Order: sequence, then C-alpha cells, then structure tokens
Amino acid sequence: MEPLGWGAIFASMFVRFIPVWIGLIVIFALSIVFKRRLSLYGKLMDSPIGMIGLAIVLFWVLTALFAEQIATFGALDQVASLKNDPPGAPYPEIEGAFYLLGGDNLGRDVFSRMVLGSQSVLAIAPLATLFAFMVGVTLGLPAGYFGGRMDGLLSFLANLVLAFPVILLFYLLVTPEIRQTGIPVILAAFLFLFPIIFFWVFFYSRFETRPEMMYPLLAGTVVIGFWAYSGLAFNADPLGVFSMDPNLLNVFVSVVFVNSPTVFRIVRGLTMDIKTRDYVAAGQTRGEGPFYIMLWEILPNARGPLIVDFCLRIGYTTILLGTLGFFGLGVSPESPDWGSTINEGRKLLSIYPHPALPPALALMSLVLGLNLLADGLREQSLKD
Repeated sequence: MEPLGWGAIFASMFVRFIPVWIGLIVIFALSIVFKRRLSLYGKLMDSPIGMIGLAIVLFWVLTALFAEQIATFGALDQVASLKNDPPGAPYPEIEGAFYLLGGDNLGRDVFSRMVLGSQSVLAIAPLATLFAFMVGVTLGLPAGYFGGRMDGLLSFLANLVLAFPVILLFYLLVTPEIRQTGIPVILAAFLFLFPIIFFWVFFYSRFETRPEMMYPLLAGTVVIGFWAYSGLAFNADPLGVFSMDPNLLNVFVSVVFVNSPTVFRIVRGLTMDIKTRDYVAAGQTRGEGPFYIMLWEILPNARGPLIVDFCLRIGYTTILLGTLGFFGLGVSPESPDWGSTINEGRKLLSIYPHPALPPALALMSLVLGLNLLADGLREQSLKD
C-alpha cells in the first residue's frame, strides 16, 4: 500500500474523532439553550475566550473518555518494520490500516499513544487537584475565620512547604527510594482524611437542626468515605472497587501535598476578607454557628476566585506531570503519558521529529485551553 498524504491523514484523524465532535456539539447546544439556569457556567457562554478554552478542554476530556474507540492500535503494540516511519505509513498486516502520525523508535503508533496518553493525564490532574482543594479549603476556612494561634501554626506549616522549589519537591517525592520508605502511604493516610472531614462538617453544619436528614448523610459519608479511603490509601478495599497502583499513589499524593499549601493561603486570604462583610455579620446575629457561616456563607461567595484557580492549577499540574514523565518518573515506564512519549521522541528529534511533536502539541493545547477557560471564568465572575 502507498503511504497516505497529509490531506488523507487529517481526514482520517477527523473521522476517528467523530465521537468527540458529536459530544462537543451536544454539550455546547445544551449549554447555550440552558445557560440562564447554569449560573457561572452558563455565563461562560457569553465569553468568546471562555468558550474557546472550554472547547479545547472538553475536546481532551471526551478524547480520554472515547480513547479506546479513537485509537487505531494499542499503546504497546509494536511492529519492527514501522520503527520511526513517517506519518501515513501503511500497516503491513491489515489492509487499509495506517500509522496516521507515524511510528516511534519501538515501532508503536504515535497517534494511538497520543490519544491513550490523555487518559493518564486527565485521570490524575483534575482529581488530585480536587483533593488538594479539599485539604486547602478544610484548613484555610477555620484559619482565616478564627485566626489566632491556629492560623499562625497552619500558615507556618504552609510556608514551610512552599519554601521548597516545586519541581525539586516533586522530584524528591516521586523517586522510587522515597516510595520504599513508606512516606507516600503515610502522606496518603493523612491527606485522604480531609475529604471525609470536609463532607462530614459540610452536612452537619447544614442539617444540624434536621436530624432526619443529617444522620443518614453523616452515616453515608463515613461508610463511603472510609471505604474509598481504605482502598485509595492502603489498597485494602475488600470489594476491589477503590484501588491505586503504587506508582500512581506516589504521583497523586505528591500533587496533593505540593498544591495544598497554595490553596490554603488563597482560601485563608479570601476568608479573612469575606468574614468582614455585612451578610456574615447578619448570619452571626441570627445565631448561626461558625462552621455554617464558613461553609454556607463564606465559601459560596469565594467560589469565583477558587474556580478560576482550580482551572489554572489543573494546568500547572498537567505541566508537572509532563515534566515528571519526561524525567522518567511518571506513572509507569511503559505508560503512554505525554511526558514519557516526548522524552522518548526527543532522543531522535533532529532526525525524526514526528514522535515527539504530537504529544508536545497535545500537552500545550490542554494547558492553553485551561488557561483560556480560567480567563473566561475570571471575566464572568467579576460581573457577579
């Protein structure tokens, strides 16, 4: 078979991404129709920059969801005769099959590895950032609201962590030697408690006067929370629903640990500002408890800056994960994550640029989309 030209390559890739195009059309159509009911997200439909960023982010989210259908080959499938072959190279064993973006130094399909690599990035970055926000919010709200010695101690600990260079701290936390000491498991045992604490206080403060609602929610939080906690932190879930590979746990805990102090400082600063507002004083006059005021008066009014920072922080985390993969400290040596793929491709970059460029462009586009989305959210949140 003759190799494909660039026109046929782009047309073939467009067809492979049909599930993504359909998903984008449906999501944007529903978002525009119901934008008046969707609060800040609905207002994002009035921001061209925000919509472009949202489209890019959703493209990669949907790509990760439909990766198995989009990819033409497996991430580890190798064909010796296609080592470093250029884009459009025909697959020798299947009629009409091609390496759309060429082969890498081991004869694997670059297009399929780029598509499947989105799963590892989007499985870690948003969830780890969410856990970091749980830790930062749970500690930042009482520190900013109560102040005093607790604020001083927590601020000191946060500044102590932030005193280390981020990349160096990441590098230290994800090395195999650190994993052998058991430090990641200890950190996971501590950090993974905060989502349980957050939701327990969240429901208790809201339904304290309605025990018929409060007790089932608290019981569900404890049962589901510690079920997930046992599996994620200790890989001890008896049902096998929640589990985390040791390499993944190492990276995940590192992301949470490094990002939590910054989130803590942001939440603390917002709390110190918002607690002086009149509606907080009105809540105190009504006799509302401090945790109700923190979670149901202060936190909702800090959502704009926090949502913006959440999007930006996912972008920073994506870059850090790519950096770790580039240095061989990613989820696994055979993982198709973009950092590892860029590192493998850059060794022959001057001769064969095609293995390194697609994952590099994918990483850049996702971070760009997150930054544009954050800009759009910031623009709309300022209008509230």
